[in-house]
Amino acid sequence: MSTVLVVNSGSSSFKYQLIDVENRTALASGLVERIGEGAGRVKHRDLTRTDEGDSSWERHTPIPDHTAGFGEMIASFTEHGPSLEDNAPVAVGHRVVHGGRRFFEPTVITDLVKINIEDLSDLAPLHNPAAVQGIDAAQRVFGDVPHVAVFDTAFHRTLSPAAYTYAIDRDLAAKHRIRRYGFHGTSHKYVSEAAARFLDRPLEDLAQIVLHLGNGASITAIDGGRSVETSMGLTPLEGLVMGSRSGDLDPAVLLHLARRAQLSTDELDTLLNKKSGLVGLAGDSDMRDLTARAEGGDSVAREALDVYVHRLRHYIGAYVAQLGRLDVIAFTAGVGENTPVVRSESLAGLELFGIRIDEERNNATSRETRVISADDSAVTVLVVPTDEELEIAIQTLAAVS
Repeated sequence: MSTVLVVNSGSSSFKYQLIDVENRTALASGLVERIGEGAGRVKHRDLTRTDEGDSSWERHTPIPDHTAGFGEMIASFTEHGPSLEDNAPVAVGHRVVHGGRRFFEPTVITDLVKINIEDLSDLAPLHNPAAVQGIDAAQRVFGDVPHVAVFDTAFHRTLSPAAYTYAIDRDLAAKHRIRRYGFHGTSHKYVSEAAARFLDRPLEDLAQIVLHLGNGASITAIDGGRSVETSMGLTPLEGLVMGSRSGDLDPAVLLHLARRAQLSTDELDTLLNKKSGLVGLAGDSDMRDLTARAEGGDSVAREALDVYVHRLRHYIGAYVAQLGRLDVIAFTAGVGENTPVVRSESLAGLELFGIRIDEERNNATSRETRVISADDSAVTVLVVPTDEELEIAIQTLAAVS
């Protein structure tokens, strides 16, 4: 058996997929949300159905905690399929955002592992405590199979000290665990390996830049399958302009706002994580709406898009320099996979690096991995749909095999 249940837990919700790893196929997917809020919602879909009927199902019911949420998930499988008896998971894989300097591989979860994940919550206060909640609840329901933590930070364990070290007091940084960790690791790993398979080239021979562009966004330079530079840092705030996060910022801006605007630490945190990025620039975090506004002549939206693309070009150029060569650029995630204007504008004028886009290919709609570069482009530019759940399932199965 190679069936793995993948769980991604938040503080008031969790997503899940049941995956047949051997066949790289999702058998079911679902969402349990509004946990502890009175009116909970359960969404479930049986992906094994071949008839023309609607395979999705939804209901609203109070869900007091994550354990009750997993009970609702089990009931959804029982009532709407596929059967968990016929597709019993051999393990449960959990997405955990921050592994710090302790976890660099998928890790079978023990009580000590949970304590360590909880201890890293000061580095990921919104994510790690929620992951532990989900782990506890899942272990109560699936107590007879191993559970594995797969860390977003783990792929970036290969960063050199020059890449992960911040130029602040060394002792202070060590005491408070301050360094670049990087995130979206499961996506960057999956996409870089998928690109190599698609091109039928050895992963170890390729120098790649992967752009994971969603509401959260990051870019990683990957040499021979190893992360050598990445844009997110101590937290997922650093780097690219995102839906509601600022990305790179002169740190003195925070000091200036604290002194002149009298903003507290919590207010600054809210500003940078929830009220900045595209929301702060144009009042809109949805790239589809933003590009429509820009095409319609909205100057504010156009400027926000220009800032977004400018930052992408900045990082692409920097990462070409870090790699010293470049074979592949891959776009992935919601914006990367579905927004041709972002892809074309971020690569425009980079012909000196051997990068040329074919606009007809770039504008074509497809859910498959595809080439969007011109035939005479020295660098192959791809769109590669990411599948973080499948990557977590693959790593989970490997950890318990």
